[in-house]
Amino acid sequence: MTSENTAGDFAVTLVGGPTVVIDLGGLRFVTDPTFDTADSSYEMGPVALHKIADPALAVDELGTVAAVLLSHDQHPDNLDGAGRAYLKEVPLVLTTEQSAERVGGTGLAPWAEHVLERPDGGRLVVTAVPAQHGPAGTEPMLGSVTGFLLTGEGLPTVYVSGDNVSLEPVRELAERVGANGVDLAVLHVGAAQLAPFGPTLLSMTAEQAVETADLLGARKVLAVHQDGWQHFTEGQDAVTASFAKAGGAERLVVPGAGRRFAL
Repeated sequence: MTSENTAGDFAVTLVGGPTVVIDLGGLRFVTDPTFDTADSSYEMGPVALHKIADPALAVDELGTVAAVLLSHDQHPDNLDGAGRAYLKEVPLVLTTEQSAERVGGTGLAPWAEHVLERPDGGRLVVTAVPAQHGPAGTEPMLGSVTGFLLTGEGLPTVYVSGDNVSLEPVRELAERVGANGVDLAVLHVGAAQLAPFGPTLLSMTAEQAVETADLLGARKVLAVHQDGWQHFTEGQDAVTASFAKAGGAERLVVPGAGRRFAL
């Protein structure tokens, strides 16, 4: 990938797991940084998470980054050891209020906005979008999570879901964006499951991704958070099949890992 981007660029680079580089309005964003190597394991009480793939890019290949968009810090498949160290190198971390207390950065309440200045003199607004990591009642165990909406005059609109399994915040977001919809939805899928939670899903399924894209009128969809970790039960094949069944296969963006994909 190139180390810098210009104001007219709109591109994504898939790093692995939930980690994506988004170039928009002359600014570069990194979502949920996970840069540990394969075979890393993380003990979390009765739960153990196992990473099974290396990131497609190293931290020193990311170039100049305006901000990290961190959906939450409490789970290593969204912020691992190398990702946590990387937070200290970036100028801005946008995350939940609870995560900001633990890792620093700027905490955003649901629907709060943070404005960044663009190189072309315009502004880019990052809005925190509510997210729910598991079914109702699991919030005390799983903690707070946020999604993000990126907007700006003359710019494509980008939604990053974070680890969300509820369609309620998606419906509320759809009302806010209106008929214009979103140009790109970056959706955390994978239908994640962990033994202590039984069959409970901790990230959205491929079918939910289709419904989310439909609710938002998403022109393009990038499915992430579906590879590189042992607890994901659905991958890109499931997403592709679900969108094809719904007649929306052309909406999917499937960039090669580590390769910058212009939109």
